[in-house]
Order: sequence, then C-alpha cells, then structure tokens
Amino acid sequence: MLAAATFFGAAAASVKTYEVKSPDGRLSIVLTAGDRLTFSVAHDAQTLVAPSEMALTLASGEVLGEAPKVRTARRRAAAETLDAPLYRQSRFDAAYNELDLRLRGDYGVIARAYDDGVCYRFYTERDGELTIVGETAQLNFEGDPSAYVPYSNTKVPMQTSFENTYVYAPLSEFKMQTLAFMPVLVDLKDKGYVLYTESDVEAYPGIYLSYDKQARGLTAQFAPVPTATRFTKRYEDVVTESTDYIARVEGSRSYPWRIVAYAATAPELPVNNMVWQTAEASRVADTSWIRDGKIAWDWWNAWGVYGVDFKSGINTETYKYFIDFAADHGIEYVALDEGWGVPDGNVMHIVPEVDLEQIVSYAKQKKVGIILWVVAKVLDDRLEEACSHYSQMGVAGWKVDFINRQDQAAVERIYRIAETSARHNMVVDFHGIYKPTGLQRTYPNVINFEGIFGLEQLKWTDKTAADMPAFDCTFPFIRQVAGPVDYTQGAMRNASRKNFRAVNHHPMSQGTRAHQVAEYVVFDSPLVMLCDAPTAYLKEPETLDYIVRFPTRFDETLIPAGEIGRYIVTARRAGDRWYLGALTNWDAREVEVKLDFLGDGQWKARIFRDGVNADRYAEDYRMEERTVTAADRLAMAMAPGGGYAVQFERVQ
Repeated sequence: MLAAATFFGAAAASVKTYEVKSPDGRLSIVLTAGDRLTFSVAHDAQTLVAPSEMALTLASGEVLGEAPKVRTARRRAAAETLDAPLYRQSRFDAAYNELDLRLRGDYGVIARAYDDGVCYRFYTERDGELTIVGETAQLNFEGDPSAYVPYSNTKVPMQTSFENTYVYAPLSEFKMQTLAFMPVLVDLKDKGYVLYTESDVEAYPGIYLSYDKQARGLTAQFAPVPTATRFTKRYEDVVTESTDYIARVEGSRSYPWRIVAYAATAPELPVNNMVWQTAEASRVADTSWIRDGKIAWDWWNAWGVYGVDFKSGINTETYKYFIDFAADHGIEYVALDEGWGVPDGNVMHIVPEVDLEQIVSYAKQKKVGIILWVVAKVLDDRLEEACSHYSQMGVAGWKVDFINRQDQAAVERIYRIAETSARHNMVVDFHGIYKPTGLQRTYPNVINFEGIFGLEQLKWTDKTAADMPAFDCTFPFIRQVAGPVDYTQGAMRNASRKNFRAVNHHPMSQGTRAHQVAEYVVFDSPLVMLCDAPTAYLKEPETLDYIVRFPTRFDETLIPAGEIGRYIVTARRAGDRWYLGALTNWDAREVEVKLDFLGDGQWKARIFRDGVNADRYAEDYRMEERTVTAADRLAMAMAPGGGYAVQFERVQ
C-alpha cells in the first residue's frame, strides 16, 4: 500500500497546471502539462471547454505536446489601445494576461486571456526548417451542446468557397461525411456562447473541423500541401495531388492563434474583438492612400442597363455609364467583374470590347476608382508585373476570386497578393476565400472578404434551399465576428417569401426593401457593393439617396438587441452622426430600443421602414422624419423579412 501511494503521488506530482485569468477575473484558460498538453476554459468557475488536447507532430515522429517538460513559465499583463480605422470601431482598448510556457525541446505555448475570449498558440525555436505532418487542436465539451455549424458543400470538402448557411443541432449529430469550416458557434445555454476560430494564419493551413465522438468535441483537420493542380475553365487551380504533410515552415516561428471567443449573451458576439486584437499589426507604413467606400457593381445585375442608346454589356460604353452613375451619386468605386479581360488566363490581356485605359482615365476625371475582378491563380502568376502595370494605369485595386482552399500554398498566395498590392497602392477585396483571420489588420489595403452565403446565391438558389432573412439575422453573430463581409447587398427587386424565385439574369432579394437598406448598417463592410443596375437605382431615387448617405467607416458599433436567427439591431457612430439598422427573419415583429446611445440635445431621425403592405409587396416602404432625444425609445415595426433603418443627425 505504501509503495502504491508513493507511485500515484509521484504521478500526480508530474501533472502541472497553469491558469491564466482575464483582466476582469471571470474568464480563464488552464494549461495542463501531463501525459499530454491540454487546455480548458471556464467562466465564473463554470466549465465552458473541457480538457482538450493540443500538439504538433513533426515528420521525424516527434510530437510537440506529448509528455511535455516545463522549463519556464513566464507571466505578463498587457494593455494597449489599438487603432482600427476600417474596423467596426476606429479605436479600442485591449487588455490581457499572458502565460509563456517554455517547454523542453525548443518549443513552447503562449496562452492569453482577454475579457472577451482566450487563445493559445505554439511556437518553435529551432534551426533550419520543420515539416509538420499534423496538428492536434481539439475543442471538447461536457455533455452534448448544440452548435451553429457551416458545412463544406462540395464533393471535396477541403476545396470549397466557404459559402453556406448554418445547421443548428447537437454536436453529436455532426455530419461525419463532410467537414465544417470556421467560425463555429457553440450554444452553452445559461453559460453563454463560445465561438471557435483562428487568427494570424500565415504560411500555414487553416482549420477545417470534424467531430470526435470519443472526446465529445470538435477536432481540427488540415489540408496537406499540394504538389499538383489542374485548371478549371475559369483558370482556378484545383488540387489533384498532395504531400503527406500539412506545412513546411521555418524552424523558428509562431503558429496561428487558436481562439475561443466568449459571450454571455448573443448581442455581445457581433462586437467581439478577439480576431482583430490577436492579429499581427500593420505592415503597411503609409495607409493614407487606402480608401473605403461603396462600389457600383455590374455582375449581379448582369450589366442590366437599359433605356440608353448603346448595347449594354461588357463594353466601354456600359462601364462609362456606370462611372457616370457613381460620380453623380458619390459612389467611390466601380467594379469591372468577370469578362473585362483574362480571356486566355493571362491577366495582362483585355478583351477587345473593353478599352481599359480609356475607362480608367475617364473614371479618374470623375474621381471614381476602378476595381478589377481577377482569379487568384491568374493574378499570382504575373503578380508583380500586373500590380505595377495596372496601378500605373490608375486602377485602384483588385477583386480577387476563386481561392477556394486554405492549404499552406493558398494561404501564402493570399499574403503574397496582399503585400504586393500594398506596395503598389492597390486595395483588395477577396472572394471565394476562407473567413478573415486578421489579415485586414496586417495589410489594411485588404478591405473586405466574401466567405459568406451572400446575396449572389439568390440568383440560382431556390427558396426551399435558402432562407435569407433568417441567415441575415444569424451570420452577424458568427461569421462577422471574424471580420467584414462582402455580402453584396442593395437589391431593388424585392420579394416576399411567397413571391420569391431564383432568376439569374434578373435577380431579386428575399425580404423587403427596408431589409436591404438596413443591411448597410447591420453588416460590417468598409467596401460595400450596390449590387443592382444604375437603371434600377435611378428609378428609385429616394432609396438610392438614402443608401449613399450611409458611411462605410465607423468609430463605434453597438448591438442594442438581437436573437440569433430571429432579429438583430445595430447602432453605429461615424463622427457626430449615428446610424441604426434592424433586420428580422420571416416573422413580423416589433422591437423597441432605447436611444440612450445618442448624445445630448435633439436629433433629427430620418427613418426608412417597411410600408403597411410590405408583407405582400416587399418593395413597399415609408420614409419619415421625427425629432428624438437620448431619453426616447423607438418602436420598430418590421414586416416578415423586413427591416428598419434610421439616420440620426444632431439638430443644431
């Protein structure tokens, strides 16, 4: 008995735990060094995340995180004020407590606890290169909580555009035949919510997720490094062969942050700062040339200009018409989407119907920027040459599409495009891409990202497969936590649930006109589309005037109310003006909000709301003005699929 007691006592002594608490003392991450390295998360001493393994497996067979031996454990506290000019708030304070656990074998783990989440990352301190054959990254739970999961919807799950709606179900019902992509939101009921994502993913693959029944949690899957690809008809490179490892990296480096963001209530989620505040700081010294703004867009409306004396389509006359429209209404950019060039996979080639130099020169005279759509592989093939040539021509930036992967090579391509574009003073809008991982902080010229089941889906997706109003009230609590979304709103052809149908070349939106207008407040989008044709907007001048009055750069964002999948209310301040937007799903509802975010004095409220017949005719809306103060409450009545928008201006 004495021998047994001595043995078990020694085993217990070999297990070491290290707790890091948030500055407010309520949230904590505990690292445990036993047989394996694990972490767990708690809030007010209640378990959020059960012990979850973390490790890096090298090609040599060595597992960093197996039988870890602690050399030093260093702690520090930090507080900083972060400038974030194109973020949902222009500046905010970030404070955290940190543990640097240095382990035998020239590697370690850094863990941080913020008031709104925890995170950890590995680092290695070795000479030469390392080949990583796998990483263990778990997120385990007590019981069987439900989660909002976006699944890959392609035959090859790791080659996807990261566009899907959410399935809300217990984790035990995870679809094992496919993979999910981040962020994933886990609903812990009375304990709150945890959102799982990552940041600072550089020269390393991003995470896909599967479910581990034995561990009762989510577990990371990584795409291996590709060795061969084939081209699609759009010159996207699709992986056909891969290595047996996930990354080859420098031996001395830090790895991506694994983030567990926390919110006690749903309205705290859309303003969670975990991704931004853990991302690498800006590498662009001079950002004064970077311009946010709105974009007049051609593709969604199929170049749908009519009532003119030229044949509309992909040609110089049509684009000059778009430029005139943008200039006349204070719209900063015009996008030339698919079709202007690259007929043979060469980004330097332009179709004969488009005189690009004339278009860019004309736009410059009108003080409108031109953004060119391009496939990522095509741009990357001649990246330096293309950025130099088109920036000298006067092109403002790129809309880069069809990445559709997050293996190490794809991630390196994204950083390469961001860096080269920044050197040539070109902005970037990434489409067909994984969720933001903080790149918009590291390279502020990367202004927006798709990675969202956006409005374009309604060009071809039947109403039985897409419940857009519910999705619009869901993703701000999940995907938008990671960063901005290029959802491409602004449809002028609006439909009730009964009347909607998918029409590719004459598309419409689900929900009301006011729903589309309010999206310009609710969605984080510093580079935002007006998706419909100039012809459609010019027939609706009141709506157009209201939309173009919205800024795209904000100083402050609040979520006064919201329930995931049901409704959301967002308030934003830009300078001395406030903007309010509310969306509902297909349920009609009235939401009352306090206006206590307004400052002293009286405010003129310009209201854009659903009309009395918007339940049957989704394009029905009302405009009205009233005077309000911070002491008032605003009762916002919304039709099924409806919305409500307010522009506040202080009465002088």
